[in-house]
Amino acid sequence: METGTVAHKLNDILEKTYDAEKRNKKAAENADSTALKAYFEKKAKERYDFGYALKAEIKAFGEDVDKGDSLTGKAHRTWMDIKPIFTLNNGEAMLEEALRGEKASIVHYKQVLEGFSMPLSTTALLKSQKGTIENGLSTIRTLEDLH
Repeated sequence: METGTVAHKLNDILEKTYDAEKRNKKAAENADSTALKAYFEKKAKERYDFGYALKAEIKAFGEDVDKGDSLTGKAHRTWMDIKPIFTLNNGEAMLEEALRGEKASIVHYKQVLEGFSMPLSTTALLKSQKGTIENGLSTIRTLEDLH
């Protein structure tokens, strides 16, 4: 596969990673418990680290790193800001949104991993990040049980 195509796909994942980092920061600001605040702060840091690794991989291909976030991500964060107004349990609503966002991330990683031939280092990076997201789903479910 052409390095420009790989870099384009990595930039696409990077954009969604920026979105997830900002979504988690916003959720931490709005969290109604210390457990939720800590969880969302941890997830924001995780996505920050993902972004750093993705940027390094893109640069290794000699390609440019895109900056910014997507319109979808901005809309999702806005919804997380207003959705608690319409729900009785702020924490539960935030966790439901987090679960939806994490599942969408997993689907996106799968599409890139299954749809494109990439160098082993890129494949390993994406599989590792996808695995981390998948493993985190159980934490969301545990936190939901507490709310």
